[in-house]
Amino acid sequence: MDVLEGKMKITDVRVKLVSSESRLRGVATITFDESFVVHDIRIIEGENGIFVAMPSKKTPNGTFRDIAHPIHGEMRKMIEDAIVVAYNEALLNPVTEEQDE
Repeated sequence: MDVLEGKMKITDVRVKLVSSESRLRGVATITFDESFVVHDIRIIEGENGIFVAMPSKKTPNGTFRDIAHPIHGEMRKMIEDAIVVAYNEALLNPVTEEQDE
């Protein structure tokens, strides 16, 4: 069933930088077609650089399961690339709490 004639477009990406002792470097929110938003996408510093982890929840047996995730590699790459670009821009222009008011 092909409900959408065209591909979804990313219309907004917001990154909140996180300074912590953990590998977590930021949290992103991404909007598609100005009508669907996904919050709590984690930006993590891995052994091979930055990677993006989709929002997840802990199941009763202690494992984690993604709440929202792309179905195919092309969409995953599009999301990751957009978030990494926004993350790098946030590093160059960090927002302080005074600027945020």
